[in-house]
Amino acid sequence: MPSLHVRTERAEPGRLLEHAEPRWPLAIRRGADGIVGRGVAMRLEFRGPSRFTDAADAWRDVARDAVVDDAVAVPGTGLVGFGAFAFDDASAATSVLIVPKLVVGRRGDDEWVTWIGDEGRLHPTAVEEVRVELADGEIDAERYRAVVAEATERIRAGEAEKIVVARDRVGQLPPDGDVRSVAVGLVQRYPDAVTYAVDGVVGASPETLIAAHRGHFFSRVLAGTAPRGATPSRDAEIAEALASGDKDLREHRFAADSAMAVLRELAPDARASEPFPLRLPNLWHLATDITGTLGDRSTLDVLALLHPTAAVGGTPREASLALIRELEATDRGRYAGPVGWIDGDGGGEWVIALRGAEIAADGGIRAFAGAGIVAGSDPAAELAETGVKLRPITDALADPLP
Repeated sequence: MPSLHVRTERAEPGRLLEHAEPRWPLAIRRGADGIVGRGVAMRLEFRGPSRFTDAADAWRDVARDAVVDDAVAVPGTGLVGFGAFAFDDASAATSVLIVPKLVVGRRGDDEWVTWIGDEGRLHPTAVEEVRVELADGEIDAERYRAVVAEATERIRAGEAEKIVVARDRVGQLPPDGDVRSVAVGLVQRYPDAVTYAVDGVVGASPETLIAAHRGHFFSRVLAGTAPRGATPSRDAEIAEALASGDKDLREHRFAADSAMAVLRELAPDARASEPFPLRLPNLWHLATDITGTLGDRSTLDVLALLHPTAAVGGTPREASLALIRELEATDRGRYAGPVGWIDGDGGGEWVIALRGAEIAADGGIRAFAGAGIVAGSDPAAELAETGVKLRPITDALADPLP
């Protein structure tokens, strides 16, 4: 594997997403901050149950051999790889780490450009609108209600405590469609979420699996959902009910406890907040924040142990995954898998690929949204919840530049 020569310098790149390739953008954005890549200096591919550990080992080799000159030295500078990983060990989807030839970034007052390999030049291009309407996929509304009903029966029978089941919507990207416009629409509508675009996976995730820098980490667990209210008083009532409701608290505790168990093994000083209502533009979530110290462990090492959390799989892990495969009877691909970036020290930021879609090489679009099923779940209510969760990507495709 050839060594990479990496040089970061201060710059004023302007609109970050204009530097990405229109059809295959590489971007991780939170509001005005983020990093955007262009081109491919190196692409690493992984599959199967060992995909995370294989990626962690391969990345350590890449980072060890890289020659880095970083004049800015903030998160996102120097050597950076963008990644997207399959949800299921048995998935046919390819998990990737991509090192671009060019990275532009912004964090607060710091702005920069990173060249990998031969130094080139910046050539931003205007973002063009693309509009796509989605239709029912393999799991339509009727089938989804049936899947939820069957999942609750399996839970009553003691096969699992929680199962996250999803449904899909599909569409077709026009020839030469500019995927960057979808990302722009998501950034504008959901500035507090992490907008991601990596190897055809694009969306805006509210859930941070692991973010780490210089050994310190942050993780945000979300489970338990309610729609926003039409008035401020109704909105406040919904948030209060979510924070005190038995069904949502049980669903949330499954997710938070499973994440905390893994993170405390890695970081004995890990500590968790009390669950709190997190307000997003179109819904409320119950959230728990976990912080601690990882030391010199790579974020990819953490993903190998943390994924899939109970927030996107269920509890117990193996039983719920087996039931998901049986009940959905479809390959989720990289939906609900980790997506994000990693730096040369193993730090970076990884979120769960939610509120988004995967765009295939032929332009086929497949969007997913799921709901956590526990004892007492109602099929109609869970279907409605998936509708709310599909709104970010549906709106960004139908009206990309609000």
